[in-house]
Amino acid sequence: MRRTDIQSGKGGLHVRALVVTADKFEDLELLVPYFRLLEEGAEVDIAAPTMEEIGGKHGYQVMPDLLIADADPNRYQLLIIPGGSRDGAPATVRDIPQAQEIVRSFFASGKPVAAICHGPWLLAAADVLNGKRLTSYWHDGVPEDIRSAGGDWVDEPVVVDGNLVTSRWPPDIPAFTSAMMGLVRDLGHR
Repeated sequence: MRRTDIQSGKGGLHVRALVVTADKFEDLELLVPYFRLLEEGAEVDIAAPTMEEIGGKHGYQVMPDLLIADADPNRYQLLIIPGGSRDGAPATVRDIPQAQEIVRSFFASGKPVAAICHGPWLLAAADVLNGKRLTSYWHDGVPEDIRSAGGDWVDEPVVVDGNLVTSRWPPDIPAFTSAMMGLVRDLGHR
């Protein structure tokens, strides 16, 4: 999938979103929020460790728009961190210092962050979870890493704590995307 293959919606949402991911992402957790934002007229960039095509666990391919190392968080109002398997995109992204810096920047400025499945691993690695209530995939050590980072892990379909939206896995995407869009719409009222 290339950006030129997609036509943005005509919605009035004037938001730039950044998706931080890598190869072996969870297809639905990247594509559903991506298309939902485009439908509303938002601009969405996908940042990855390289500029090579990356693939989802279920066969969808995307071309990154930029390198994680080149992503300037000041240019974006929303950060999305999709999941993947324990040895997929989230495991790769959480170890990238620039990805951790992007997360810290979003938290420091109070901008919305939406993370699903194994995506909160990056939040734990960035050390931004102290006192935050959130959810994630319930296996592979994700809840334990969240708790070790000071987060209050709960097993719920979607958790909103201030500007942080988290969900557990693909069946939670309707609630996840709805909560994410609620925070994005609130940006227009600030």
